[in-house]
Amino acid sequence: MPFDIRIIFATGIHRRVSEAEKQSILTPFIAQRIKTLDHNARDLAQIVRLGETSGGIPIELNRALTEHDRVIIVGGISFHYFAGFTGGRKLICPGLASSRTISATHKLAFDCEKKTRRKNVGTGILDGNQVHEAFVTVAEKLPPAFSINSIVNDRGEAVDLFCGDWISAHRRACESYALQHTIKIAEKRDLVIVSCGGFPHDINMIQAHKALETASNVCTDGGTIIFLANCAEGLGRQDFLNWFDAENSRELAEKLCENYQVNGQTAWSLLQKTEKFNIQIITSLSANETRPMRLQKARSLEEVLSGVDKTAKGYVLPFGAKLLLK
Repeated sequence: MPFDIRIIFATGIHRRVSEAEKQSILTPFIAQRIKTLDHNARDLAQIVRLGETSGGIPIELNRALTEHDRVIIVGGISFHYFAGFTGGRKLICPGLASSRTISATHKLAFDCEKKTRRKNVGTGILDGNQVHEAFVTVAEKLPPAFSINSIVNDRGEAVDLFCGDWISAHRRACESYALQHTIKIAEKRDLVIVSCGGFPHDINMIQAHKALETASNVCTDGGTIIFLANCAEGLGRQDFLNWFDAENSRELAEKLCENYQVNGQTAWSLLQKTEKFNIQIITSLSANETRPMRLQKARSLEEVLSGVDKTAKGYVLPFGAKLLLK
C-alpha cells in the first residue's frame, strides 16, 4: 500500500531535491501519494552508526534504511571520474551516508604521499578502485533487497535496464555502459570544445567539472579547452573558492592532506587542469568567481573561436562526462 512506502533521495552532501524536482522525477501522481524523505548528511538525528570498516572508516547511514523491511535502489549509470561509475552502491554510500563517512571514503581517492590521485582510481575503473570498494563495504552493512540500474539516452529516456542483485546487476550495467560509451582516439588535439550537456550536469561548478575531466584526457598539453558550463546555482559551495588561495596545485594538495574535505579534491583537480591547459569558460559565473580558479571567462563560443588557429584539429564533446576517451 502507498502508506507503507517511502521514497528517499540519495543526495549525499549535495543540496536537497526541490519540490518541483520531486514532481518532475516521480510524476505528480506518485509525489502526492507516497511520502518522500530528504537525506541530510549533517543531521545527526537522521544518522545511525553501524560500526566501521577494517580500514577504520565509520559506517554511518540514514536511519530510514533500518526502519523499512525492503530497500530498493534506483539509479542511472554513467562514468564517474574517481568512483569509476555512478549508480548502484553509490545510492547508499555516499548517497545516504553521513558527512563523516562520505569524507573518509572520498579521501581514499587521493594519495597524500605522492600528492596525486591514487592508482586505479579513475573513470570507468571498478577493479582495484579503493573508493568503489569502500562504497561497497559500507553498503554491505545494510544491503539493498533489489536494484534497478538504468542507462539513458541524450534525451534522458531509459534505453536499457539492469535489475536484480545490487552488486551483480550494477556490474553488468557498468560493463554495458562502458562498451557503448568508450571511444578510442588516435591522438590528442590542440582544441577541445566540451559541454556538460545542460542542466542538471552543469548545475554548479563542482558538478560541471566532471565534463572537464573528459576534455583534459584528449587535449594536448598547452592546448585550448572551451568549456560550456552554465552553473546556474553557482559554485556548489560558498567556500569552494577558498581552496584557490593556494599558489599552485602542489600547495593545494598539501592543504588538502592537512585538512581533507571532499570539495578540496575537486578544487585540486580543477587547478591541475588550469595549469596544464588554456581553459576558456562560457558560463553565468562572474569573473570574480572564474578568475581565482584560473579560468578565462569568455562571452561566446564565437569570440573564443575567432582567436583560434583555423587549421587546428580538435574534438567536440557535447556530453562530456558521458564518455570515456582513451
